[in-house]
Amino acid sequence: MDLDGKAFRARDGRPASDAIVAGFLRREAPDAGATPARYFFDAFTPDGTPVEPHPALQVKTLLLAGYPRSHTFRTAWGKVTLRELVASLQHDFRPDLASSPDGAWALDALSHVLEPGGSFVNGAGETVRMDAVMDTALSTLESANAELLRGMKAGLPQVPKNKQGIYAHPCGGLHFFQAVAGWARFPAVRKAWGSRLDTQVDVLVYRLGSESRQYEAALTAAPAYRVPVLVQMVKFHGHLLEALGRYRDETGWKPTPAQARAVAEAKAALESATLRLEATGAFRDTEALSRTQPQLALDLVGDACHAARGWDLWAPPKPR
Repeated sequence: MDLDGKAFRARDGRPASDAIVAGFLRREAPDAGATPARYFFDAFTPDGTPVEPHPALQVKTLLLAGYPRSHTFRTAWGKVTLRELVASLQHDFRPDLASSPDGAWALDALSHVLEPGGSFVNGAGETVRMDAVMDTALSTLESANAELLRGMKAGLPQVPKNKQGIYAHPCGGLHFFQAVAGWARFPAVRKAWGSRLDTQVDVLVYRLGSESRQYEAALTAAPAYRVPVLVQMVKFHGHLLEALGRYRDETGWKPTPAQARAVAEAKAALESATLRLEATGAFRDTEALSRTQPQLALDLVGDACHAARGWDLWAPPKPR
């Protein structure tokens, strides 16, 4: 759905969104006269298959796929609207997710249903003000990227990637960047944040060169890990293109010539990594890979979807 949105379908022909909600949505029914039912997705199925490994991933996906909050999904117990799923997300939301690596998806979802000045009351009775939440999220992104910023200012060719800072985030923090950057689609937010978000874009562009060098070095130093490294390269370059493409589309950002060259370099790196990964046979036999390295197989499929979307976001406009 990240790639095809509402058009994506399950093997049985149903919209993928219908299959996800019907198959995996859980309901916690209230006592008589109590608050509305609470809806949620388990993180994993009993056999370990991921359903929602990050809080609010599914609601965020449904919102960004373009479903209106009035949209109705069928479930085993009846119907549920996306608005009700958003209400459950707000009920469960805690402000500390704004400073958590796992908060990206909830922040992205909420920032697409609220505007500056908006607020809601969560299940703990706290008034959650989105301006404060997203300001905290920007500060969290800045803190996570601090070492890369220092490397960029010092002109270092690379900053070692050792699961520190932004590298401790899922998907290298690129979903967190997307959540923060998307809030800047509002002129009032861009004015309030000033150059702070511009700096984070510069850091992301710097990171392209820094990280790409380390992947190429890893391929040479550890040929036995060729497939995992290539999958990581597809993940990084695809997510980076997706992040910058969304930022452009949601805020009207216009890349500088240097930034446009970086986008072109990221596309070339993604194409190269994809072709090299294809040559290993990993794409042709994901079932065999899932038996020996199940997490790598899941990463391969999921990250390829993000990469395809990132690629499409920077594809030349189709002639009319």
